[in-house]
Amino acid sequence: MTTVFDPGAAAARATGAILDDTLRGSARGIVVDSPPGAGKSTLVVRAALELAAAGHPLMVVAQTNAQVDDLVVRLAEKEPELPVGRLHSNDSDPYDKVLDGLENVRKSAKAADLAGLDVVISTAAKWAHVKNVEPWGHAIVDEAYQMRSDALLAVAGLFERALFVGDPGQLDPFSIVGADQWAGLSYDPSASAVSTLLAHNPELPQHRLPVSWRLPASAAPLVSAAFYPYTPFRSGTDHGDRKLSFGVASDGSGPDRVLDEAAEAGWGLLELPARHTPRTDPEAVRAVALVVRRLLDRGGVATSERADDPVPVTADRVAVGTAHRDQAAAVRAALAELGVTGVAVDTANRLQGREFDVTVVLHPLSGRPDATAFHLETGRLCVLASRHRHACVVVCREGVAELLDEHPSTEPVQLGVTVKFPDGWEANHAVLAHLAEHRVRWRP
Repeated sequence: MTTVFDPGAAAARATGAILDDTLRGSARGIVVDSPPGAGKSTLVVRAALELAAAGHPLMVVAQTNAQVDDLVVRLAEKEPELPVGRLHSNDSDPYDKVLDGLENVRKSAKAADLAGLDVVISTAAKWAHVKNVEPWGHAIVDEAYQMRSDALLAVAGLFERALFVGDPGQLDPFSIVGADQWAGLSYDPSASAVSTLLAHNPELPQHRLPVSWRLPASAAPLVSAAFYPYTPFRSGTDHGDRKLSFGVASDGSGPDRVLDEAAEAGWGLLELPARHTPRTDPEAVRAVALVVRRLLDRGGVATSERADDPVPVTADRVAVGTAHRDQAAAVRAALAELGVTGVAVDTANRLQGREFDVTVVLHPLSGRPDATAFHLETGRLCVLASRHRHACVVVCREGVAELLDEHPSTEPVQLGVTVKFPDGWEANHAVLAHLAEHRVRWRP
């Protein structure tokens, strides 16, 4: 007799074990790996509320002001009476003004002003400047894989125990200086907070969230196998639970055909002729813009478990992802020429953590003469391929598979450095092999 996988029950069991370790465990740190859309923020909010309810005041560390403000709003929605402190910088516009309307939220640039509150939230950069305070018994570090280990070291004296929550498949922490001189050392400041923490404390409890509530059943198997081979996950929905359809029939063009393929299969590859191009390849940029324009013109509607009736796929539910900022700027200009506004167009770094119904991706290796470490970074492709709830369309020039075979990794081998698996070369091949089954060749 085969047992039917119950995503809700699996997620509940994992969450229960994490909260039990957090509230009643004795380990100084607990690590939680979360795949895309697995409810990481929901877990952080719930853990904060349960710690506060149990009489354990805590500090929460996030990596950006947007993440901090989002957590404050979520806490206020769940528990309007809970006293929450928002520790902010001295900048002229240090936090989202929506916080001004929340009566339970106290805001200050000084940690002393927020002493005694149940929960105090701020960025790692701001916490690093907090001195001469009584340490908190508990801390929650959100997006811990985006946090550099030197940033963790700067705040480690502020708490006694911590819950680290993050997505191991996302982009590595950003550094504006080269870090080769530290490679392989146990105190490499450019390494992620989690990898350094586990290198020094391998006995710490590690948990994972087993279900993605964002990725559809058409996407979760590929993303899991390509980017999370050691921490596999399932989709919270099944085939048929979600549907993308159009009110206007296809006109037979490449953009329309790839949209139909993506609506049917969840993936679509719009393949342009092989050619070496500038980074802001005008033909590929226009193809991306045309796919978005046709998606909106054809009146796309999405059916899912979130609503009884089909919901229109409006511009704010669509995103375009690129590898470089100049590519994003070129796409914005092309969309403006076509009269499209309201679509999120940005790099993988800035789309990280966000969710949309449909995404259109300009492949990082499209039109390139070489495959550099930047373009092969596993996290970049993972972010671009895991933002959607219904469908992802990839625009790419032909020849990327051959490019990968001609450019195997030439990065120097560094002793003591944990090999990142899967590497970008392997992940790119896995994704391309899958996309090839949903290819639409177009000669514009």
